[in-house]
Amino acid sequence: MAEIGDVTRFTHREALTAFAGGDPGKNDSGQCIQKSVPTTKNGTPSLRKTLFQIMDSLIKRSPADDPVYAFMDKKRAQGKPYYVYITAGANKSLCIYYGQVRGYLASVAETGEN
Repeated sequence: MAEIGDVTRFTHREALTAFAGGDPGKNDSGQCIQKSVPTTKNGTPSLRKTLFQIMDSLIKRSPADDPVYAFMDKKRAQGKPYYVYITAGANKSLCIYYGQVRGYLASVAETGEN
């Protein structure tokens, strides 16, 4: 969370995943469109490493009530490679975090206006 800083500086959740460097890259040239490309890794390496470690421990603990674990388990059941479903889980976790923080800030702003 400290590495992310102020969430309001990100205009949308995809901007946060791009900041973390977990967004899929683009490699389209002409008529050849690749289906699988590596992540961009544009963001901060320490945030990426921390997210990877959190997702790895989440897979090892297997909490049934966790939505991020359920998402990664679904991807794993689909036969996706390890790094693919770990990265997808990290992105899902960031999207949930972004939504919760933005929702909380909106509720605080509403309460402050009354």
